This record gives sequence, structure tokens and C-alpha cells, in this order.
Amino acid sequence: MITKEFLLSFFKQKVSQPISFRDISDRLNLALSERRKMKKLLRELVDEGSVIRTRKGLYGTSEEMSLITGYFEAHRDGYGFVILEKPGERDIFIPARATLGAMDNDRVIARIENKHRREGSIIRILQRAHTRIAGTFEAGRAGFYVRPKNRAIPFDLYISHKETNKAKDGDSVIAEIISYPADKSPPSGKIVKILKKPESPLDEVEGIIDEFNLPRRFPHDVIEEAKTLYAEGIEAKNHKRKDLCVLPTVTIDGERAKDFDDAISIKKTDEGYKLWVHIADVGFYVKEDSLLDIEARKRGTSVYFPDRVIPMLPKELSEDLCSLKPKVDRLAFTVEMDFSKHGDRLDAKFYPSIINSNERMTYTSVKKVVVDEDRHERKKYDYLLHDFETMGELCNILKSWRIKRGSLDFDLPEPEVLLDIQGNPEDIIRAERNFAHMIIEEFMIAANEAIAEHLEGLGIPNLYRIHEEPDPLKLEDMMKIITSLGVLKNRKGIKPKDFPSLLKQIQGAPEEEIINHMILRSLKQARYSAVNVGHFGLASESYSHFTSPIRRYPDLIVHRILRETLAKKHLSDKRLKELESILPGIAFHSSRMERQADEAEREVLDAMRAWFMKDKIGEEFRGKVVSITPYGLKIRLKDYYVEGFLHVSFMTDDFYQYDEGNMRLRGIHKKKIFSIGDELSVRIDRVDMEEREIIFGI
Repeated sequence: MITKEFLLSFFKQKVSQPISFRDISDRLNLALSERRKMKKLLRELVDEGSVIRTRKGLYGTSEEMSLITGYFEAHRDGYGFVILEKPGERDIFIPARATLGAMDNDRVIARIENKHRREGSIIRILQRAHTRIAGTFEAGRAGFYVRPKNRAIPFDLYISHKETNKAKDGDSVIAEIISYPADKSPPSGKIVKILKKPESPLDEVEGIIDEFNLPRRFPHDVIEEAKTLYAEGIEAKNHKRKDLCVLPTVTIDGERAKDFDDAISIKKTDEGYKLWVHIADVGFYVKEDSLLDIEARKRGTSVYFPDRVIPMLPKELSEDLCSLKPKVDRLAFTVEMDFSKHGDRLDAKFYPSIINSNERMTYTSVKKVVVDEDRHERKKYDYLLHDFETMGELCNILKSWRIKRGSLDFDLPEPEVLLDIQGNPEDIIRAERNFAHMIIEEFMIAANEAIAEHLEGLGIPNLYRIHEEPDPLKLEDMMKIITSLGVLKNRKGIKPKDFPSLLKQIQGAPEEEIINHMILRSLKQARYSAVNVGHFGLASESYSHFTSPIRRYPDLIVHRILRETLAKKHLSDKRLKELESILPGIAFHSSRMERQADEAEREVLDAMRAWFMKDKIGEEFRGKVVSITPYGLKIRLKDYYVEGFLHVSFMTDDFYQYDEGNMRLRGIHKKKIFSIGDELSVRIDRVDMEEREIIFGI
């Protein structure tokens, strides 16, 4: 029986050089019908990047040919990096001349040209990340083009006269790509939508939804499937579940949250603590390969904007049937954990349950109870006071244990956009992250680790959340900046294992937040993988996402794997191989959709900042330098959580040179120096609404 797994095993064990189709058939002694099937399977393996077909028609594995598969991370200057799908490997630098026209997030095959410098060239593009691009339509003597808004896209898109859709010079448009860059032909496309000039922040968000081709609504048949499930409710579905309705249980979320993924219960024991983490049992309703499942897999994640959510699941499920609302019975998947008084996890059990949350708590309210000891709030929730205090105790113990083992504890402020009734930004502030946030974070980390360790211990294929160690070259660059700030003395080098002690050294220093941001930027992006290499940031040997299945597709996959493992005790070899074959694709797609959601959320935030500041041109503010480039200073204002750029050409009191060794700007004549962390007064000179940038003058 010829299968993909059989062919891959054949290549790895029996083939030492590229081999023809006929030679493979002869060596395997295949009949004519089997040869036809093998041709189809080989084509699929080549499309996936697992097997390479050379220009001479020979087949071999990528490892044998010094080829690697990964996704391309493009830089606006044309070059980029291939982030390998195989975890634990350093990125491959791709010069601008060797990108083969690859675009940001494309899945590619690259050849390693220089192993020492980790440099290579892209030889094939397996999967395009972009089918549409947003940009500006330009009509000139040479023809019609779309100049991409995304600066990481290294080419303009040619538009034939019949594909302009009546676009005019200077129009903001969405273009569908007809052909991608090739050796002898430029990329071409057609205009599918002309974007009206945004007259409000609401219009701006609508435009960004178009830019990223995000879905505005669910297909009709998906909605119908969701409505059918909603109509059925949870009646008669409680068999084979542990009834935890009498257990005191709460959800803790933000004020505006509607999709409650998780709830918690706690009590003290003779050994220490017993913690229940209840997660919405989305997998019970959303069956594998159902219409809902296919749509959720395609979306990958919910996308959160200040004025709305683009959900992964229809609101009938995300905001009601699956959401762990208070005072109603809800189906859950519970992780029950026992901890010692010192934070060691003594035991963990996993089972489907039915719960009834006592209260829908907010982070603000829990902080008032636990930290502020607010009399009114404590009286209101007096029957839960002991539980909240116990949660605080266990949170401190777990956090202390996690930091001790080497976890990185970044407490970085995030911007929060406050909107008025019309949806206009009326303020941009630092989002408060209080002790109640930490309680939920620690308990979710504990549950995610328990699940991952359990499945890995059983040898069950799983979808892991991995975070690889930072690239040594990025560490060197970061250390140059930190050393120039004078925070560290006599530190010539730093290794990843030194990060926790570094964070401890800078705690309380004026430069703490800036250095934290630098360290964060030097780290690789966490992603999903079927291969476990651990989570560097959490110092966790085994980690999965399990606690947010309403808004993240990987969590739903882990739920299914765990449910099947608990129900069957032993998975067949066929099922294990099936999981091994589907998980890498899900991991890759989910990681890509997560990156797209992050980019869209950043664009909306930049747009909101621009709309908020556009009426403040000419006003002066105090700010702090958070980054320095040869082109100028990136400055964050003190009054608002807003960043802008002070271009070196606007610094007219002198000629400034970039001191790369010390990461600072230095005046040639007056010797004035600008370093990271410096405070200065700036004026809002211009707000570029199209580029969503704030330009400062000094």
C-alpha cells in the first residue's frame, strides 16, 4: 500500500542521491495502477515541500539537497529571512537579489549557499500568502500600476487598461494579483475595489479590513449550522460529564469581553491547593470537518479592534452557547490540578464537565477585592472572598516558581484606545495590567503546561506552542544598545540563559521599559508546531494552547486530541499517522493567520493614533526617545500613549551623524547627543493620514 509516509520513509532510508520516477517504480516493483497512485502522491509531496523535484525531473528530500522549507519574512529594503518550519534552526538570510519575488509570509523552499553566514536564495515559492494587495493606483506614460501600501512588498503591480475598473490616478484601491513576479515578466493584477477616502475612524477600520482581506460575515450555511446548534442548546448533552455546578466558580475578563473562554475554581487542601481551570467545550459542538470547523480553520483566530471583533466562530456560539456566562449551565473541559504549598504540581486530571459560573468578574473588580481591599466590593462578593484571596496566594507562588526556573517576566504596557459614542478616539492610554490579570495568566499557563506534558508523556502527536531561543546576531546588536545606555557594567556578551538576571538588574531603572522592548524585539516570534522544542520565554519544556478555543483554532485542535485520547485510551497506528500528517499544515496556517491578525490590529492602532493626533498639529508635548535609526528618533509621548518620528532633517540646529556603535545621534558642531531614554520637547508638525504616521518637530 503506497502512502505518503511510506514514500518519505523510502527516500530517507533507501535513497542517497536524486532519483527518477522510473527508478523509484522499479526499486519498489510497482504495478501500473500503483505507479499512477505514486505519481499523484509524489506531486502532493512536492507541493508540500517534503520532496523536491529537480529541473531534470529527479526526486529527493530537501535535506539531501541542502534545501530548507519555511516562510519568508520580508523587509521593506528588499531582503528578508526564511524562518524554518523545522524548529530549533537559525533563520536564513536572503539578499534582495535572491528572493525570487517572494512576498512577506510566503511559504518557500530556499537553498543554503553559505552555512557559516546562514545565507541562501529562494528557489521555489510553495504557497502565496497574498492574493490581494492594497495600494495607490498610479496612471502614467508607462501604463497603470498599483504601488503597495505594505512596504515589505518589493514590487509594483502592473494593471492592464481593461482591468482598471475605472480607477483614477491617486485612488486607494484593492488589487487582485493575476500573476506573480517571474524571471522575465512583471507581476500583474486587476482592480477589484476602489476605496473611498476615509472620513472617520470607522471608515479607516473598514479600509483596513479590506486591506487584509478579512471576512466581514460568515457564509449562510455556516450561520445556519450555528443556529441549529444554538436551538438545540445543551439539553440532554450532560451524560458522561462531571457535574461541577455546585463548585464556586467565576470568570475574570475585561469589561468589554463577551466571549468567556475560561472560568476558575479553587480551594485549599492539606497538601497546598486544588485548582480547577474550566475551558469552554467548543469541540463538543464544533465537530471535525463540519462547516463551522472548516470556516474556523480558515480564519485561524479572532481579530480584535477597538470598536469590534471579527470572531472565529459565529456569535451564537462565541458569545452565547459556548461562552461561560454566569448563572447558566455550560459545558466545559476541566483541568483539575493539585499543587504543593511551594507551587509543585502534584497531580493533574482532565475531563468533560458541566459548570455554572457564580459571577462574571472583571479584572478591575477583582483588583478592588484582593489588592485595594475596597469595602463596598468586598461586601458585594463576601461569599467568594476566601476564594479570591486563595487565588492571590497561589498566583504569587506559581509566578515565583516560574521566574525561578528562568521564565521571562515582561510587564510591558500596552496602548488602549478609548472611543466616544460615535466611535472616534477620545484618548489613548496605557492599558492597566493589574494583579487580577496575573492570576488568570498564571492559572492558564499552568493548565496549558499540564495538557502538553500529559499528551507528550503518552506519545500522542500534539500541536505545541513553541518559542525558540533568540538568534545570536540579534543578541549582539541588542547588547550594543544596552551597553551604550550604561545600565550594565563589564558585560561583553550575553546568552539566552542570562535574560532573567538581566531583567532583574534593570528592574526599577529609568530605562527598564525601553530595554524590555529591545529584548522582546530580539526574541523570535512564538508559533505553533507539531515538533516540540519548548517555550523559551516561559522556560517551559512542553507547552500547548488549550485555554481559548472560542478565539484560537489551535486550542480547538488540542481539545479534540485530548478528548479522543481520554475516550479511547489507546489511539490506533493509523490515527497517530493521520495526526502526524495533518498537524504541521494546521500549525503553519494558524501561525500565519495569527501574524496577519497582529498586523491588522497594529494598523488599526496606528490609524487610531493618527486620527486622535490630527487635530493637535502645532501643539507641544514632552516625550521619551524609544528608538534611534540613521534617519532620526522614534519618540513616545508622556501625555498620551502615542509614538511618532522625528526625522533627522527636522533637527535643524546642527548636522547629526548616526553613531552605530553606541546607537545614538551626535551633532557634528555642537556635539549634542541624543540617546535612547532621553526626554525632550517635541511639536506635532504633521500627521500623515495615508501612511498613518505622526511626524514631530523639535
